[in-house]
Amino acid sequence: MNVDDVVLSFTPGSLTILNIVLGLIMLGIALDTAPSDFRVVAKHPKPFIIAILAQLLLLPIVTFLLTLVLPVTPSMAMGMILVACCPPGNISQVLTHRSGGNVALSVSMTAVGNLLYIVAMPLSIAFWGSLHPTARTVLHQVALDPWKMLLEIVLIIGLPFAVGLLVRAKLPRVASKAHPYVKWFSLIALVGFIVVALVGNWAVFIQVLGIIVLVVAVHDAVALFLGYGTAVLGGLGTRERKAMTFEVGVRNAGLGLGLVFAFFGGLGGMAIVAGWWGIWDIVAGLIVAALWARHTKKRTGAATGDATGKTLVEGTS
Repeated sequence: MNVDDVVLSFTPGSLTILNIVLGLIMLGIALDTAPSDFRVVAKHPKPFIIAILAQLLLLPIVTFLLTLVLPVTPSMAMGMILVACCPPGNISQVLTHRSGGNVALSVSMTAVGNLLYIVAMPLSIAFWGSLHPTARTVLHQVALDPWKMLLEIVLIIGLPFAVGLLVRAKLPRVASKAHPYVKWFSLIALVGFIVVALVGNWAVFIQVLGIIVLVVAVHDAVALFLGYGTAVLGGLGTRERKAMTFEVGVRNAGLGLGLVFAFFGGLGGMAIVAGWWGIWDIVAGLIVAALWARHTKKRTGAATGDATGKTLVEGTS
């Protein structure tokens, strides 16, 4: 069986549910985004600039190189590129908190970053995909229109994000009460959808299980290390390094899965990579966050320190 020739089956109703879940995820992020989150980025742009360069430039480049050395098919390679071009997932803030990182910085980077990705994501997917020696065939088969994808992304993540920002600005108490429910419901619903997607197409998934597990694990580890490495090279403090690690390493693979069905016809290799990424990303992130918090506790005597503090930038201690 050639996974490049397999199309995963999903009903229109399932895709509608997925789009609603993705919209709820963006709504949850926006409900927790205050106007000050944007202002602090303007006042302290260095961490944000480092994070954006790592996400929009370095991660796609490194991913592109990985697709050339790992034993992946064209559709798997395109799936890796797609995930690398997705915006950060809101679970990054949870992982940053659990590790004792700078949550305020994570929130700010996610808020501003998601706005940029509304435009950058479809263009980045089309650019890197068209450069790939084998994955470009996937783009030719589906005749990807980045502007049509941009419109889809605006409707799926841009509109809910704008609504959430408006509610947070005009009805802060409502936003504060609604945020935890929207955040956790959407996250659980997304994980559930991905699990159902993989189980429903288990015959296809099991055929490529070994290589998918290897490829996604390597790709995810490289993304996490890239976030940490760029923070170190940028001279950021320990808590900022933790935030940067998860901000770069955690991608909104659920959105990527939705785009696979919306624009790539549910192509097997792409869908399986994006689906497994969505699960492994959380598992690996929780492991890294727990080990990091444990290391910090042994070194300083505090598990997380003031992980919820509002300071955007700290020293390098």
